[in-house]
Amino acid sequence: MRKLTYFIACSLDGFIGDPGGDASAMLPFVDEEFFAFLKAEYPETIPTQGRRATGIDDLENKRFDTIIQGRASYDLALKEGVTSPYAHLREYVASRTLRESPDPNVEIIADDLVDKVRQLKGEDGEFGIYLCGGSRLAGELLDQIDELVIKSYPLVYGTGMPMFGSGFAVSEFALESARTFGNGVLVRTYSRKR
Repeated sequence: MRKLTYFIACSLDGFIGDPGGDASAMLPFVDEEFFAFLKAEYPETIPTQGRRATGIDDLENKRFDTIIQGRASYDLALKEGVTSPYAHLREYVASRTLRESPDPNVEIIADDLVDKVRQLKGEDGEFGIYLCGGSRLAGELLDQIDELVIKSYPLVYGTGMPMFGSGFAVSEFALESARTFGNGVLVRTYSRKR
């Protein structure tokens, strides 16, 4: 069974972006040390355009071969004219409004999201599935998430887009590892307690 991993950046108070979803305040923390970590441990989480710009497009996937992202997350790429932001992965976009994919590499999941995720998790393979936000998508898939990798940036938003846009539900995860960086970023990995 393949794992679904919610790999997410957030503020200290648990927001993945401002009320409109903008997370650009976190970008200055992707310094040389932190980028080296991403490149070594999670290269496939760097969008294809960023990989090409930094000369790392040839890096092999280490953890994921599939990505699921929400419509709002995908729209950020579309606004830049990028129709396949993770071309080095199998791409899925969960959207009830985007009925036709603008790119042959991107499959739209309009209905039965949980069933589709269960199907993807049931496939054979050594790599997992990268859940790339957003908030509502993570909320809908909370019961399917096997692992959390939370990149906490030393910022307090006060209000904004929460990590999980869902109703109240208690889900317990166990801390597997924690790593700190000189810029104040903390990366914690949790596995679901079942």
